[in-house]
Amino acid sequence: MSSSTAPTERPRITACIIAFNEAARIGDCLASLAFCDEIVVVDSYSSDATVAIAEAAGARVLQRAFDGFRSQKAYCVEQARHDWVLCLDADERVGTELRHAIEQARDTGFDGAAGYRFARLSEYFGRFLRHGNAYPDRVLRLFDRRRGGWRGAREIHEAASVDGPVRTLRGDLVHYPYRSFEQQLAKTQRYARMMAEHEFARGKRATLGKLVLAPAWRFWRGWLLRGGFRDGWHGLVYAYVRANYVRQKTIMLWLLQNGRNVADPPRDQP
Repeated sequence: MSSSTAPTERPRITACIIAFNEAARIGDCLASLAFCDEIVVVDSYSSDATVAIAEAAGARVLQRAFDGFRSQKAYCVEQARHDWVLCLDADERVGTELRHAIEQARDTGFDGAAGYRFARLSEYFGRFLRHGNAYPDRVLRLFDRRRGGWRGAREIHEAASVDGPVRTLRGDLVHYPYRSFEQQLAKTQRYARMMAEHEFARGKRATLGKLVLAPAWRFWRGWLLRGGFRDGWHGLVYAYVRANYVRQKTIMLWLLQNGRNVADPPRDQP
């Protein structure tokens, strides 16, 4: 009597997205995830049409008060019905080449990998940045949640990690991070404050040397040493703004360690 081995079922993928007031961008994000077996969106009580657009696209939408980027993403992963998860922000899309690479990896059962990283290509006011600190900006976003996830205590500049082999896929995760220059400046300042507070809480301290040298190093490393100048004026402006982020973060850390406020107190306080 002969025996045969049943074919292994192809792994299923859940796409995980967190969102807040992303009605203008989430539709394109969801469309790029049509190859996934499930899409879960965790919304932070948007006041626009984000939830309606996501539900119309077939996503399962859950609402949760925002308490940090890492925590929100970890919660989203926990809600997935499948163990392989692909995590995106609402301002990102899976490019065509990356989609094909993910599908090929899935068709091989992910071949022993615990996760996959790939390049992130950011659009910056009409041009994709392909040099400097902006690219390739490889991120680990496709992984087996049984072997890792959004771990650690840092809620800002969060990163996923896994226990096991991590491989790199070809193709780009296309990123549309800023609606306007004003929005970029506001976002950058908010992130600088959150990062300064995180570092201060963990005992890190700023020095006068860092106040002077760290922003300059960030600019020259990205614009000159890593070739950001090849992206023209877009690369120059991007390098300036990123250097200013380092300047703001270091100043805020300096203020915190000297007992000064870096944000306005709540309105019910003097």
